Amino acid sequence: MATRPLIVIVGPTASGKTGLAIKLAQKFDGEIISADSRAIYRGMDIGTAKPTAAEQIQVKHWGIDLVEPDERFTVADFQKYANEKIAEIRARGKTPFLVGGSGLYIDSVIFDYDFTDKADEELRERLDKMSVEELQVYCKDSNISLPENHKNKRYLMRAIERKNVVKNSRQKICDNTIIIGIETDKEVLRKRIIDRAEQQMFREELYDETRKLAAKYSFGLESMKSNIYPIVWRMLNGEISRDEAVFFFQTDDWHLAKKQMTWFRRNPEIKWLALEEIEDYLVKML
Repeated sequence: MATRPLIVIVGPTASGKTGLAIKLAQKFDGEIISADSRAIYRGMDIGTAKPTAAEQIQVKHWGIDLVEPDERFTVADFQKYANEKIAEIRARGKTPFLVGGSGLYIDSVIFDYDFTDKADEELRERLDKMSVEELQVYCKDSNISLPENHKNKRYLMRAIERKNVVKNSRQKICDNTIIIGIETDKEVLRKRIIDRAEQQMFREELYDETRKLAAKYSFGLESMKSNIYPIVWRMLNGEISRDEAVFFFQTDDWHLAKKQMTWFRRNPEIKWLALEEIEDYLVKML
């Protein structure tokens, strides 16, 4: 029997990746590997919009709840983990689905990034000790393009690490890989982001989740800073109103969606299709 292809589904936040992936995995006898750099953290469920427990029962999911919020988990760690799961899923005669919005996670797998240069470990430690301003200077001095969010330390560090990795990576995606992007109208996507914040996110379960995380972890951690939790924490402490918190989160999510699309648009190998067209496309491809 021929090896099952790796099916990759990408798109911005709130584009419908989770629901689509579950439907496709059920149809094509697959298992899902999450490529979301926030879903790897335990205890961050509602705030990161992970697949619910009910959704994870429908189809086997991997790449979720891998580490604690204060544990380090690199792109190289994800690549190794994802490749292992892809091999295991194929060995069971099933179809692997790699699904998410974290572009660097996706690219590390489909372009087979070379992480063998262990000088990266030392580089990471050195970068971690630098300020945002110092990282910006490092990028300029090293001829590295500043990321869109050039005031965010995590994005600056990723830009530098990516520069060191991409030089050794493939120029084309790995064989036996199908990569599909969810094409979403900007206004439709914006409305989905607004509706999700107003109708699904801001509820007591999220507040309890935030309180538990705040009691255990520092908001200085990248895992804590890069999610909804700092906004909710400010609301719980009376610094901002609920309406303000919702607005701030909607704005952050919209900015995230734009950054994700900027990243994915650089990859000419992605087949962009409307949500309702993807199933028929895969039927023809498979």
